[in-house]
Amino acid sequence: MSTDLFCEIIAGERPATMVHSDEVAVSFLDVRPVFKGHVLVVPRIHVETLADLADVGPFFERVQAMARAVEEGLQVAGTFVAMNNRVSQSVPHLHVHIVPRNNKDGLRGFFWPRTTYDSTEEAESYAELIGKSLS
Repeated sequence: MSTDLFCEIIAGERPATMVHSDEVAVSFLDVRPVFKGHVLVVPRIHVETLADLADVGPFFERVQAMARAVEEGLQVAGTFVAMNNRVSQSVPHLHVHIVPRNNKDGLRGFFWPRTTYDSTEEAESYAELIGKSLS
């Protein structure tokens, strides 16, 4: 088994602010979010790129549900959903970014300024709001 950062989070060997987890995917807050509430959805099995994922349907059902939950839970206008394959992929494990968006929020193009949470409690409050909106 690979020992990348996301595999360690999935195995419970490294802490993360979890939003949701099931047999297909694990979702947690990005530690350096573009905007607070920025979620990463990763497949439970280790694959590096989208081309390596044999059954994309169940995974993208989780991505779709999480995008909906971010919008509803955080009461934002929409989301930015993105994925890198190798180039600009900071962790060699497939992951989808779901970034909460509002009109005139300042995000332009592919420049992703990053922020931080003020505390663990603040991060957990975002995870809880999003998690409650999963149906």
